[in-house]
Amino acid sequence: MPVTDSPDLRRPLDPERLAAASPWHIELLPSTPSTNAVAAERARAGAAEGTVVVTEHQTAGRGRLDRTWETPARSALTLSVVLRPPAEVPASRWPWLPLATGLAVARTLRADPVGVEAGVKWPNDVLVEDRKLCGILVERVETGLGPAAVVGIGLNTSLTREELPTGTATSLLVERGAPVDRTDVLLALLAEFDAGHALWREAPDELAAAYRDASVTLGRLVRAELPGGRDLVGTATRIDDDGRVVIEHAAGETPVGAGDVVHLRPA
Repeated sequence: MPVTDSPDLRRPLDPERLAAASPWHIELLPSTPSTNAVAAERARAGAAEGTVVVTEHQTAGRGRLDRTWETPARSALTLSVVLRPPAEVPASRWPWLPLATGLAVARTLRADPVGVEAGVKWPNDVLVEDRKLCGILVERVETGLGPAAVVGIGLNTSLTREELPTGTATSLLVERGAPVDRTDVLLALLAEFDAGHALWREAPDELAAAYRDASVTLGRLVRAELPGGRDLVGTATRIDDDGRVVIEHAAGETPVGAGDVVHLRPA
């Protein structure tokens, strides 16, 4: 049977298995414009840390710099997690949240049951050989219980090659040649996310070391496309304490934050 005809290709998520996924509170929506928008509403209404909004069909997803996209129903894992960072976590560590999340996704994909050689591209993408599998968007939300973080993840699972939005995108189906059980992948991802979030809170040096090991950006010649049409070309040498990529170039070193760059591409 061709893989595109497989009954497992667009199998729905299993609500019973998700409901049993302690310690998470998972809200499964058949369709929504944006899981981040729903999760932000839940956070403002007092939702606890570990609230997860996941949908079978996101119709107006948002990425960094307000980029938008839509995928066919049940062709991706699209979810947003509510976090309530403790007050003792300094504000300077917040920019590391998307990096920690990318690391968690990459670790999930490299392990069973997926098994693809994924790496993290600064600041917020997960790639296989420069093909994008996953995007991440972290937003700070002010609530009556203090600031919350809404961590959005969009992972292409069963998009066929013809459905991919660009030639630089990919999916688990394309990379593996076989469908995955999205419920298995989601549960594995939440477990890795929990571990990565603990590193973010308690062991930033360990997180930074693990991120360096998984990075597909560090050590490469890159071009940072900056606002106003300016480019910065050099070697990405390290990630600083504020989560910025440091680019070494002819005039010295320049740290670049996620909010400062339109694109970071191989030069």
